[in-house]
Amino acid sequence: MKTTTFYLFFAFLLLSWSSYGQSITGTVRDTSGILAGATIRVAGITKKAATTDASGRYQIPVNPGKYTVTASYVGYGQSRKEITLGPGETATLDFILTGSSLNEVVVTGSRSAPRSRLSSSVPVDVVDVKKITRDVPQVSLNQILNYVAPSFSSNTQTLADGTDHIDPASLRGLGPDQVLVLINGKRRHNTSLVNINGSFGKGSVGTDLNAIPTAAIKRIEILRDGAAAQYGSDAIAGVINLVLNTDTSNISASLTTGAYASGESKDDLDGKNVQANVNYGLPVGTRGGFINLTGSYDYREYTDRSGIFTGTIFTDYNDPALAANPGTPAGLDITDAELSKRGLSRSDFGSRVGQSANRGGSLFFNASVPLKQDAEVYAFGGLNFRKGEAAAFFRTPSQLTQTNATIYPNGFLPLISTDNYDQSLAVGIRGTLGGWKVDFSNTYGQNTVDFTVNNTLNASLLTASPTSFDAGGYLFKQNTTNIDFSRKFEDVLSGLNLAFGAEHRYENYGITAGEEASYVNYGKATNVGTASNPVLIPDRKGTVDTRFAANGAAYAGGAQSFPGFSPDNAVNATRTSVAAYADAELNFTDKFLLDGALRFENYSDFGSTLNWKLSGRYKFADAFLLRAAASTGFRAPSLHQRYFSATSTIFTSGAFVESGTFTNDSRVAKLLGIPELKEETSKNLSAGFTSSIGDFKLTVDGYLIDIDNRIVYTGQFAKVTSNPTAKDIEINQLLDQANAGSARFFANAIDTRTKGIDAVLSYTKNLGAGIFRADLAGTYAKTTIRGNIKASEQLAGRETTYFDDASRIYLESAVPQSKANLSLNYSVRKLSFFLRNVYFGKVREATNTVAAQDWYDAKVVTDVSAGYELYKNLRLTVGANNLFDIYPDKVSQANSSSGRFVYSRSAQQFGFNGRYVFTRLNFGF
Repeated sequence: MKTTTFYLFFAFLLLSWSSYGQSITGTVRDTSGILAGATIRVAGITKKAATTDASGRYQIPVNPGKYTVTASYVGYGQSRKEITLGPGETATLDFILTGSSLNEVVVTGSRSAPRSRLSSSVPVDVVDVKKITRDVPQVSLNQILNYVAPSFSSNTQTLADGTDHIDPASLRGLGPDQVLVLINGKRRHNTSLVNINGSFGKGSVGTDLNAIPTAAIKRIEILRDGAAAQYGSDAIAGVINLVLNTDTSNISASLTTGAYASGESKDDLDGKNVQANVNYGLPVGTRGGFINLTGSYDYREYTDRSGIFTGTIFTDYNDPALAANPGTPAGLDITDAELSKRGLSRSDFGSRVGQSANRGGSLFFNASVPLKQDAEVYAFGGLNFRKGEAAAFFRTPSQLTQTNATIYPNGFLPLISTDNYDQSLAVGIRGTLGGWKVDFSNTYGQNTVDFTVNNTLNASLLTASPTSFDAGGYLFKQNTTNIDFSRKFEDVLSGLNLAFGAEHRYENYGITAGEEASYVNYGKATNVGTASNPVLIPDRKGTVDTRFAANGAAYAGGAQSFPGFSPDNAVNATRTSVAAYADAELNFTDKFLLDGALRFENYSDFGSTLNWKLSGRYKFADAFLLRAAASTGFRAPSLHQRYFSATSTIFTSGAFVESGTFTNDSRVAKLLGIPELKEETSKNLSAGFTSSIGDFKLTVDGYLIDIDNRIVYTGQFAKVTSNPTAKDIEINQLLDQANAGSARFFANAIDTRTKGIDAVLSYTKNLGAGIFRADLAGTYAKTTIRGNIKASEQLAGRETTYFDDASRIYLESAVPQSKANLSLNYSVRKLSFFLRNVYFGKVREATNTVAAQDWYDAKVVTDVSAGYELYKNLRLTVGANNLFDIYPDKVSQANSSSGRFVYSRSAQQFGFNGRYVFTRLNFGF
């Protein structure tokens, strides 16, 4: 700790050192705020140039005389001023640049100065969050991007345990853990949640974008190209960089409220939503420092689009008059008669299929304080808390081993509640040292998810069971320390930018156990006698059942719907990684640029990896540019995938199954031949062009991504009960001890190939008294399995369990392979109009039943809004998402789970909540 403090202090002294001499100094801004990376030149003196720092400041030492000074920035008009300096004088020249929007400028994908998105050597989308959140119906970051960026996919999941509360997101159809998220260019931590239950991204660990309030974000840059050689693990599909607000001397706020007004809404309106945002920025000092603060509050009610359950609700065991002498066969369905007797209907036994309820808030900040002319201290981060509530499958009275008629005579609907805490803080210092730009930073992030199961029971406790349980939770911490150097050499050909640096990352993953009753089966015992003369001793890890329901089956243990984590699941695992990288970007001419990167990374738990990237672009004319890139990449297996273990209730083939997830170093894994995890590796190729002709701007990029040793979440290895071997018997005993009927693992099981094409066309025109903008964007991404499933010899004949059909469909076609949107905006004086059509391609039902692997047709969803400025800085917007109340195709009877599902829960295009109407009030002062 003392050594780290010394280095920080030493770096602080070096970066804050400056000489007090004759110079020209000042700041460069646009109408919104400071511009970092603007170029300042002194006419007639080739080497007298500077670049503004992160606070928008610059300094150029000069001799006495008269000078013409220009300030420029990509996408802005040049500004020119003249100044005369006498001996010993220091002059201040401030510039305000106009003529474009920062929306056209990107910093992601290159360690050189910012450049236009049309002149970058790799494809980068730019989303102007401040502008788009004024018009669109969506309020959460995941859903905003789902409708804006075709290559981005995310949907709210249902009946998927913790995944109901943290939406998995993907880029180019790859996994949630194959896209890297940055904030202000610094690595963002992942969530602590593993997606394990019936959703897209099964087996993956993603980043919770919804933990970041939209009002804190200025713009989002989506790099659609492999970038592991530049940024490290996870950047196989690309990088999403969130650039935070830097506005000062301004308070802006918004209040959005809405609800689903759909033909299938319960009580005409449901899923009511309220979001309130406030953002305030103020200058710090007189040299460009600032602090920008954001607060956000979110409230969301649940929706229910479940069908009418047509299965058995009551059997003769549920009628006291019949239970003593049940019919033949036993368990006769008496549902209709019993419903009539109890004054109930089948609609009273719904499972609440839809979005979860949610409420919470966020606090975020972004700050910068200049120290001297050439250095600044910066910091950003925030807190987020969300409390969610999602429903599980309804437990009917007929499910005798999972219910208790004394506590719940009519069954019960279990509710899974989460307390999701997220916190982050980044602190750094940057400046110049010997002509080099230096950035030293430390970024910390932590996420915890705690589970409570309500309105449930532990059936093995009989009538003594509580109805609410603390089920334990997850924890993930990440601390990343970076030092980065970069320098531009203007005299090398048409410019050479060199960059290098190092990174140290510490990660900690933990599982905390729940209360005992949440995971124990109290009906278990161990026989210490003989088979003919048994002596049973109560043993929570025993293999002998002692408590049985009326039908003779053993009662289930643990909290129904979500068994708690046991002390055997509890873990506190850590690892570290160190990395070094180098990056060179050479402008051979003003038209031809070549960029190369090399990165070495070593992990304490699995070893080293070396990756490279080469990209280039050639500008034939102002109207046409060709670009291409090739790279290798990697993704380290997450600590979650290495150390997660639990027993979960999953719904498969019409029945509830207690399935255990075991680590790869467990005895069960060894017996089955499950290998240790290793990193995923990738090869990325991309090529495309950009064009700017008058008011039209076009980008088209094709790509191919091969991923080897891709980590998947296996299917269920069930107990072997027919002629079991000695190995099978031991496996069965280990499953019994975990209160599980099957076993699942994480494994490097497959190689995949993803190929596709992205195209973006934009058009902006002054039309009448207003401004018209049109954006047409589309993507096609197809992922397929390459070669055979990578199973060990011990798994021969069980490959279809190791990687089952449902997992393959989740990977290949559970989200749309094709997607496109057309957005039209028109603003005139106080009025604005917004219209968007989004095309979601077909998807497939993820199931192991081949006959039920149905395809669901493509759909088009229409969004519309209109805004009016009531007074200065007070604006009202009204509109709708899914204006025409479009729903996905309905599922077949085979996929309806006896009527529970009207729409697929596994194949997600755009959700199935229907039309959403909203009102938004924006104001500022």
